Amino acid sequence: MKSTICKDDLLSLGYKPYTAMMIVRQAKQIMVQKGYPFYNNKRLGYVPREVVEEIIGVSLEGENHSA
Repeated sequence: MKSTICKDDLLSLGYKPYTAMMIVRQAKQIMVQKGYPFYNNKRLGYVPREVVEEIIGVSLEGENHSA
């Protein structure tokens, strides 16, 4: 299982494109607030799975991903 997640992974879970983009954007903001300036980059599209799980409130442990 991957420890990071991107917009395409969220799309495959059934989220709408704009919602998936906003979840990734919010996760990046949280990571910057936690002290990881690496995530303050427009081109970076991968965020930690744990942060996404906190945002959406659902565990993604059992999900299968094709990527």
